[in-house]
Amino acid sequence: MRILRDLGSLTPNCIINLNSRTKHTLHCLLFLTIVCSFQYYSYCLKVPPDETPASDNLDPWVYYGIVGAFILYTLRLVTLLSLPQVIFNAIGLTFYNAFPDKVTLKGSPLLAPSVCIRVVTRGDFPELVKNNVTKNMNKCLDAGLENFFIEVVTDKPIGLEGHRRIREIIVPPDYKTSTGALFKARALQYCLGDDINIWSDNDWIVHLDEETLLTENSVRGILNFVTDGKHHIGQGLITYANEEVVNWATTLADSFRVADDMGKLRFQFLMFHKPLFSFKGSYVVTQVKAEKDVSFDNGPDGSIAEDCFFAMKAYSMGYTFNFIEGDMWEKSPFTLMDFIQQRKRWLQGILLVVHSKAIPIKYKLLLACSCYSWVTLPLSVSNIILAACFPIPCPLILDFIVVFIGSVNIYMFIFGVLKSFNVYRLGLCKFCLCVMGAVAVMPFNLIIENIAVIWGYFGKKHKFYVVDKNVARDNVIDIC
Repeated sequence: MRILRDLGSLTPNCIINLNSRTKHTLHCLLFLTIVCSFQYYSYCLKVPPDETPASDNLDPWVYYGIVGAFILYTLRLVTLLSLPQVIFNAIGLTFYNAFPDKVTLKGSPLLAPSVCIRVVTRGDFPELVKNNVTKNMNKCLDAGLENFFIEVVTDKPIGLEGHRRIREIIVPPDYKTSTGALFKARALQYCLGDDINIWSDNDWIVHLDEETLLTENSVRGILNFVTDGKHHIGQGLITYANEEVVNWATTLADSFRVADDMGKLRFQFLMFHKPLFSFKGSYVVTQVKAEKDVSFDNGPDGSIAEDCFFAMKAYSMGYTFNFIEGDMWEKSPFTLMDFIQQRKRWLQGILLVVHSKAIPIKYKLLLACSCYSWVTLPLSVSNIILAACFPIPCPLILDFIVVFIGSVNIYMFIFGVLKSFNVYRLGLCKFCLCVMGAVAVMPFNLIIENIAVIWGYFGKKHKFYVVDKNVARDNVIDIC
């Protein structure tokens, strides 16, 4: 009844004051409306249909030939590779509150175990690192965190000012791991050495990228996670539309990632406590004992997507995962080339994980399914043109599933904006423009993703491209 009263009194001026349950209810109604609308206008839910599609009277095996019909049906079936993750996204976005209230501490911060906040950087942007270290330290103090320490692991000296809570670790240029780990994995492994590591097995490490900013909500969520101690590895939500927006196109495109975090990532961790589909390298919280046991010393193949390799290896070793409440802030790539290079590296790294013999196949079946739905994206997208130019009769259930996949993926862009952008700061008019912008940017995102897939699949696999997240004020567009 309370939700109905809120809906009944809904006006543009009171949207920002909706409570958590009402926001989630409205989001679920919008999700259902979009999915059903796509099905309706695709003739899947019309009973009876207004007209019989011409393709229903066509024998494709005769009309297109055996080879042609086989190719057309194969391309249509390739779309189903993404069905498992689409189902997980749909469940994660609807079965769990997508707009939870502020995180509340479940215990005293004074009783929490020690926490190391570890930032890994090449050292190319020392001012960015210094500023973010200061911001993150202040945020920890504001949230009531007491037993914490910040470590900056860098290839080049940063020159951090001396502070009792800050430690700068410079990775020697001649340092090598036993398996030849590279890049970020090499730096992370260096920190685990007996002569460098100062943490006990029961302490915790929070892994951040150099541009990642903590929030009070995320600090409280981390405190709740480490105090609970039931699971060894945790991960939470990252949003990309906070503070200033440098590139609107890439920021709106990254709204999909926000929905992915709140969908399949949250569902896989809350329900199964396993990284069934994916894992990110930032906003990672690990128990020291588990991290030392799993290690980042996984050779070149485990160095491109070291986060994913680490998670799948930990999964195969019996470690459990959970979702952490509260979001952290990052920025989307500032240029289209950085955006493409970022996606290319992720694709190549995950492909190396999927093909690695070090991880048994039973632990990465769904990851492989997700990865190859990405690899075959150009083939799936080709169905948009082929279905119109070369129609083929398909079972109703196949049409229903294909439309369901498309509609859920489209809604994820919309949800990402609803979750990322703050209506308090933008105002209702600009907020609605951002939602429309997320829809408008989808063709751009498809083109960029296809370029990244083709380049990533055929390009050299063992390269690590670092995206420039150093903000130049003259390039910043304020979202206010």
